[in-house]
Amino acid sequence: MGMHRLPPLHGVHVPLVTPFAADGGVAEEALEGLAHGVLDAGAAGIVALGTTGEAATLDADERLAVLAVCARVCAARGAPLTIGAGDNDTRASAHALAELARWPAAVAALVPVPYFTRPAQAGVRAHFAHLASASPLPLIVYHIPYRTGQPLDAAGLRELARIPGVVGVKLATGDVDQDAVDLLGESPPDFAVLAGDDLFLSPLLALGAAGGILASAHLATDRFVALADAWRGGDVVRARELGHALAGLSAAAFGEPNPTVIKGVLHAQGRIPTPDVRLPLLPAGRGSIDATLKRLADLGG
Repeated sequence: MGMHRLPPLHGVHVPLVTPFAADGGVAEEALEGLAHGVLDAGAAGIVALGTTGEAATLDADERLAVLAVCARVCAARGAPLTIGAGDNDTRASAHALAELARWPAAVAALVPVPYFTRPAQAGVRAHFAHLASASPLPLIVYHIPYRTGQPLDAAGLRELARIPGVVGVKLATGDVDQDAVDLLGESPPDFAVLAGDDLFLSPLLALGAAGGILASAHLATDRFVALADAWRGGDVVRARELGHALAGLSAAAFGEPNPTVIKGVLHAQGRIPTPDVRLPLLPAGRGSIDATLKRLADLGG
């Protein structure tokens, strides 16, 4: 399309879990409460149908129900909505993106690097060029090589950044590596690098990331927002202290496969009706939930 302006991608965006009711269906009221809750606490926006939302296990009607709730909240609050879409089939991904035109609250689509197929960097670039040319929304590349099996170096990410309509990357490489340092040291203009590994939020913000898409920010949302604000404002002492405390919280929250621990904690807090996840995930053990609740309590407030 080529007309996309950079949407408001700075700050902390929360990829919402999909709460399930006792009957196994989507608990829409609880989802609405979570969306309002994180925005009340200062989150810049929300992400619907990300990995954390167990999007792969939702049927078409359930995905629509989740989007309707998130779009309604974001429209009411004037908050940006990012929608997870796309898979390892370029044609199907283009169809899925076309459907997102119906959600005016949406500012961007979060699209994974094609997984399992391993098309090499040139194929990844062709995939995103094809999608961006037809998408009604600008694209954020979701780069998570330990899930996709497809590595990309800083040069490859810069190539993606040069595609009109690609406005950012969710960087989740499981590390703060040379490519991250390289990319952030010379980030393309109008391209937002967002931290995607909660544990590495603080160092990536220190290097110049615009913000993050962070499952852990369901919990202690205001502290994650304060961390982003501290780095942006140059309060290094505060940022370092918060960064270490929140890294501990994130490590606990990811002690079992995401989002099982976060759902267990949200249920313990009375914010969602069940801690249930869908197979192949299994609910988190009590020990992981208690360890995360303890980290939360240690943060105070």
